[in-house]
Amino acid sequence: MSMRKALLIAAAASSALLPVALAAQSARYLNPREVAEAQQQHAALVEEFGGAETGQRAAYVQSVGQRVAAYSGVANPGQSFRFTTLNSAVENAFAVPGGYIYITRQLMTLMNDESELAFALGHEAGHVAANHAQQRERVQRRNSIYGVFGAILGSVFGSSAVGNLLSQQAQLRTLSFSRQQEYDADRLATQYLARSGYDPAGGPGILAALARSGALEARVQGRETRSTPEWASTHPLSENRARQAQVMAQQTGRLGTGIRNRDHFLAQLDGTYVDDDPAQGVIEDVYFRHPGLRLQFAIPVGFQMQNGTRSVSISGSGGQAEFGGGGYQGPLESYAARVLQELGGGQRIAIAQPERTTINGMPAAVTATRAQAGSSWVDVSVVAYQWDRDTVYHFVMITRAGQGIGPFRSMVNSLRRLTPAEAAAIRPRVVDVVTVRAGDTVQSLASRMAYRSFRLERFLSLNGLAANSALSPGQKVKLVVYGTRRS
Repeated sequence: MSMRKALLIAAAASSALLPVALAAQSARYLNPREVAEAQQQHAALVEEFGGAETGQRAAYVQSVGQRVAAYSGVANPGQSFRFTTLNSAVENAFAVPGGYIYITRQLMTLMNDESELAFALGHEAGHVAANHAQQRERVQRRNSIYGVFGAILGSVFGSSAVGNLLSQQAQLRTLSFSRQQEYDADRLATQYLARSGYDPAGGPGILAALARSGALEARVQGRETRSTPEWASTHPLSENRARQAQVMAQQTGRLGTGIRNRDHFLAQLDGTYVDDDPAQGVIEDVYFRHPGLRLQFAIPVGFQMQNGTRSVSISGSGGQAEFGGGGYQGPLESYAARVLQELGGGQRIAIAQPERTTINGMPAAVTATRAQAGSSWVDVSVVAYQWDRDTVYHFVMITRAGQGIGPFRSMVNSLRRLTPAEAAAIRPRVVDVVTVRAGDTVQSLASRMAYRSFRLERFLSLNGLAANSALSPGQKVKLVVYGTRRS
């Protein structure tokens, strides 16, 4: 999840500005069916993607979104649009048909003023206003198979978490608009900014920030053990994106004028979580640690992790695995066998009799089966741990036939309890907005960043600075430091 692919909005291939008259047309009412579906799916979607932020920052995002959406041409924009800030470590924003728009806290940390936030929200409102969803119904029908697959795969891990996630991924996969649609939404967002009084520089500003972040992530990827969730690939970014947005902003005749609200925006951003929320567990190096559950495991070298709200996925050339579990009462052997049996989606499969063992002082049960995957065969193994009387955790592992749990043996043997001191030491990274003092340099401030590597590069990228930038006393900049966990 620190390998957060910069997403927001896809690029436009053409350099020619095409006329978009949608904003000038009579007010358009949203499809009642799509509104009802968005309302029904909202709670599950929010839960699946980290939960929703509440309080002052969430209200601020809502107010900025409503300001730009008022110029979208959608009837009753104050009631038609709903803006939600997700507690997610992925840089992304997306809209679903029906006027529900989502932005992650991680994306907001890249921004440096309110006009950039307004552009991001305006772009998503533009997709809704232009009714791009109707234009991609063919893609939706093609992707509906993922929802079915998710329902089956969800049973593999003993809960609906995976199935729900894949079902949501199927929906979000349909949000990958055509390049022309993305371009139209960019143009609409620029119009919304100019008409609502914002400086249209917000468009090229956030897109440049995304480009910087993407370039930096490409550099650090080799040292990270995180993977980007598939749902976060809905908005690919191209190299010419910021340049095109700059041209559009210039054509408004208002570039460099209007609202930026930098200080107010930074005040709202101060204290925002960056990267993982410890309440969902944290990934650092090869370790996954969860202070609330007081557990830790380590993945093998060469593998990567993706942290979800209720499970952790592990993948690499040697196979795939998932860690999950929760409340359970009953024989441990029955739990392990049930996880495998449900993999068959109701079909009976041959399962080896679970074997009892002990791992790091915990009773454990191990079982396996062999299954056909396309033209090849794979081993599917389960190791279940009796964490306490009412809790069982497990790994499900898929490897090439004949390997069993081999590639994951070190991971299976690494699950252990954290001590109270170890759990208490896990802290979140947060945005710290500081005022530059006399003598401060980019190098001295970067040394305070809460990372083990690429501190200077991260600081420069976060603030849109160059290595030779001269800082002025009184200037505000963003740092990422260790903070305190929410109670």
